[in-house]
Amino acid sequence: MISYKSLGLVNSREMFSDAVVGGYAIPAFNFNNMEQMQAIIGACVETKSPVILQVSSGARKYANQTLLRFMAQGAVAYAKELGNEVPIVLHLDHGDSFELCKSCIEYGFSSVMIDGSHLPYEENVALTKRVVEFAHQFDVTVEGELGVLAGVEDEVSAAHHTYTEPDQVEDFVKKTGVDSLDISIGTSHGAFKFKPGQKPVIRLDILAEIEQRIPGFPIVLHGASSVPQEIVSEINQFGGKLKDSIGIPEDQLRKAAKSAVCKINIDSDGRLAMTAAIRKVFAEKPEEFDPRKYLGPARDKLKELYKHKIVNVLGSDNKI
Repeated sequence: MISYKSLGLVNSREMFSDAVVGGYAIPAFNFNNMEQMQAIIGACVETKSPVILQVSSGARKYANQTLLRFMAQGAVAYAKELGNEVPIVLHLDHGDSFELCKSCIEYGFSSVMIDGSHLPYEENVALTKRVVEFAHQFDVTVEGELGVLAGVEDEVSAAHHTYTEPDQVEDFVKKTGVDSLDISIGTSHGAFKFKPGQKPVIRLDILAEIEQRIPGFPIVLHGASSVPQEIVSEINQFGGKLKDSIGIPEDQLRKAAKSAVCKINIDSDGRLAMTAAIRKVFAEKPEEFDPRKYLGPARDKLKELYKHKIVNVLGSDNKI
């Protein structure tokens, strides 16, 4: 058993409390390699933002659980080296079993998500409660989910939305003891959220009703990448074939962040930014084979994207 506190990490409890009161959202950025971690920490240090480093089950398999633990510990030291002691959470994104959540907690994660949204309601409650009871022994925070997001990302996929039922949220929170709740109000996983001609709209009315049912309780939005069209165009300009890639408008996310939403997940936008930078190098310098010469620009582009998200979408800058 490795305590996240020995790694210099924090859980999400105080972060979320401050965010709810302050009307902003904590950035939850997914990572699985060094360049992504450098970009995330660099962006958060420069903007003075707290951060949640997210690891999916697929990312954990890709990067190795031991290496991820040391990378998270290194992120804490790296932030100090850059000049700011940024509060950092290491969070399991979309844990699908008690065993996975337990393993992550034992390897130093400070927060876990148990996603039982695909299960019947009472089974979701029972699974979430079991994870909460284990995690809280070690002061690890737990995120649950009600409703289903459409889309595909890593090992998470669903064909259709199922909006969160406001009538269920109070009962779910009370029975499970979760520390935060991911809801489905129209966001979607992956880069292909909507089709051309559709007007992306997230259901802020459902959010408002949920906020009335559980006032002050931390709400989470997954699938919140905006799929910047200029980045999609750059990818396609340099040989990519990303057609009909449309995401969530940033102004809608900003409205959500000013309410009870205190954590917003962004993954696909980061993947797009890195891919655009790498394709540009390969197209303009086809003789290049040094990974530093294309992963470096990818890291830099990712950092600038995340600084934009922190300042203009999440509002979490200058919050440490």
